[in-house]
Amino acid sequence: MSEWRHALQHYLTQHAQPRDKFSHQPRLYALACRLAGDALFDDDILFAACWLHDLGVFIGHRPADPAALAQWDNVAYAIATVPGLLTRWGFAPHKIGAVQEAIAQHHPEARPTAIEAQLLHDADLLEQLGAIGLLRSLSKVGRDTRYATFSQILPVLQQALLLAPHLLLPQARIEAEPKLALLRAFLQAAQAESEGLPL
Repeated sequence: MSEWRHALQHYLTQHAQPRDKFSHQPRLYALACRLAGDALFDDDILFAACWLHDLGVFIGHRPADPAALAQWDNVAYAIATVPGLLTRWGFAPHKIGAVQEAIAQHHPEARPTAIEAQLLHDADLLEQLGAIGLLRSLSKVGRDTRYATFSQILPVLQQALLLAPHLLLPQARIEAEPKLALLRAFLQAAQAESEGLPL
């Protein structure tokens, strides 16, 4: 492994807080590589973008005040912070702009044209679906000021069902189907088992 990748991973082990936030990065990169199939892509750009795209959501990087957090643009923070970090770690300067572009375009409505940005975009959407998406969402209940109860996280899961049309790559659409089915089944079961009472 190159020195800059080692430095990046070491940084994330310290800064990806709460602790479970760290697992998203390696999983996202592996998923993005799988989605690529035989397509050619710049692995340095993809690796850096996957590992650093959520920098602005970590405790210690995002505002602690709930009102400030509600207005927080975590993507803008990552785009502004990433160049300094990558430069410090010895990342190729001419590739930093592509990393920033991929991070800027990983939101659902984006339609990136660069393959690295497309891979990050679709992998990040898939991470919001299926069992992984459920674990990531449910873990926020009670510790994220926006979600004090399970009832408050259910709309987030409902919204995740609408992500499929935003997927760009054929392989991502294929992988989304069983994840969507699991998510639908979970939501139906939660509604049935709660019998109309608060969750």
